[in-house]
Amino acid sequence: MKKRITRDNEPGFVFDYNKEPVLTVEEGESFIVETEDNLSGLIKSENDPLVEKLKNFTKYDPPKFNPVHGPIYIKGAAKGDLLEVSIEKIIPAQTGISAIDPDSGPLSENKKWPELGEAHIKILKNIPGPSGTTRDGKAVYSKNISWDLDPMIGTIGVATEYEIHGTLNGQKPCCGNWDCKDIKEGSKLYLNCFHEGALLFLGDVHASQGDTEWSCSANEVKAEVTLSCRVIKNKKIPYARIEREESIIQLFADKPIEDALHRAIIHLMEWMVEEYGVGPKDAYIMISCSSEFKVKVYQMIRSPNLPYVVGAEIPRKYLKG
Repeated sequence: MKKRITRDNEPGFVFDYNKEPVLTVEEGESFIVETEDNLSGLIKSENDPLVEKLKNFTKYDPPKFNPVHGPIYIKGAAKGDLLEVSIEKIIPAQTGISAIDPDSGPLSENKKWPELGEAHIKILKNIPGPSGTTRDGKAVYSKNISWDLDPMIGTIGVATEYEIHGTLNGQKPCCGNWDCKDIKEGSKLYLNCFHEGALLFLGDVHASQGDTEWSCSANEVKAEVTLSCRVIKNKKIPYARIEREESIIQLFADKPIEDALHRAIIHLMEWMVEEYGVGPKDAYIMISCSSEFKVKVYQMIRSPNLPYVVGAEIPRKYLKG
């Protein structure tokens, strides 16, 4: 039976290196984390008083959104190592919640559609797919509208070296509220380690999310996440990276967005050149010319604390030199 962090194990809101590990696992050992939704399960129906409910979180500075479970101690990991996190399975709950918060979002003061400045809750139904679970099911918005579920982990990372980092206080190279659609089943996420055991935290699963998470709220769900980890000794990367079966993706977060894109692409080129032996001129030209090179904007919401999160992706077939 796999080791498990259950949902009744109280989550926190920081990547806190002072917190005692709640689970210890071996390298390569699969384990399960039951995550809470971004509002800690306080919203139950579309008739709930959203503004009153949000006061449970906004009375704190920073607000207590996006709870994370952990830390998880990975045996063999130490400062100066690189942690490979394999996301094996994500099963979102069959009820998803999205909300319009009158105090956030890019259109909260829009004069053309003043109703977008009013509190609103939408309950989505996540139904199972061919696997018999919601891993590959559908999100039902209304009688006539549905879309594919594509569950992802919104907030994940390891404890930073010396600061306690809040889940709403931006992103660091090794942790943050990235809301990245490619941190999903089948992905390997790479993070620099700063402490013995790495100290991994995660939470804030989305059953589905559009590019940018424009309104500041995705298909927010409780979930059951299965992961395993591997330690790469004595290796450091400039920022979190993702490997998929068909591609590699370099993440970066910054403002303005053109700075985030610039850094993501440069670090992707470094990855191609230094680890795959692609010539710098070839990497430079292929990124400019290939229709298969992609820049992805994962999170671009109106917030004073959150930079914009982007990814630069290139197929593996371009890495053969």
